[in-house]
Amino acid sequence: MLTANKLEKIMELEADLRAEYQQQLDTKSAEIDRLSARESELQAAVDKQLETITELTGKATDSQKAEQRARELHNRSERLVAEIAELKQRIKTLQKDLAAMREENKTLTQFDPVRMKKNLDASKKKLAEKTSAADTLQKTLSETRKENAELQRKVAELEARVAELAPQDAESVDTKEESAAV
Repeated sequence: MLTANKLEKIMELEADLRAEYQQQLDTKSAEIDRLSARESELQAAVDKQLETITELTGKATDSQKAEQRARELHNRSERLVAEIAELKQRIKTLQKDLAAMREENKTLTQFDPVRMKKNLDASKKKLAEKTSAADTLQKTLSETRKENAELQRKVAELEARVAELAPQDAESVDTKEESAAV
C-alpha cells in the first residue's frame, strides 16, 4: 500500500516536471527559431547594404559623398555583424540549455512509473509463488518428520518385542534340543 502511494507520487512528480520543463523546452526552441530568423534577416540586410555601398561607389560622382556613405554603411554593417555574432553566441547558449533540459527530461523519464508498477506486480507474483512453495515444502517436511518419528517409535517397539522374544526363543530352542536328545 505504501509503495503504491510512493509510485503515485512519483507519477504525479513526473507529470508536474514534464509540464514544467516542456514549456521551457518549447520556449527555448521558439526563441532559437526566432533568433535564427533574425540572424537571416540581419545577414540579408548586411548583404543589401553592402550591395548598396558597391552600387553607390560606382555611380557616385562626388567621391567625398560616396566615401561618407560608405563609412556609414560600413559602420552599420559592423554593428550588425557584431549583433549577429552576439546572437550566434546566444543561440549556442540556448542550444546548450536545451540539451541540458533534454538530458534532465531523459533522466526523469528513466523512472517510468508504468514499467516500475509492472515490475512490482511481477515481483509480487513471484514472491507469492515462492511463499506458497515454501509453505508446501514446510508442510511436507512436518509430515515427513511425523512419519519418521512414528516409524522410529514402531522400530523401538519392535526391537523391544524382539528383545522380549529372544530370551523366550532361546529357552524354547533349548527345550526343543533337550526333547530331541531324549
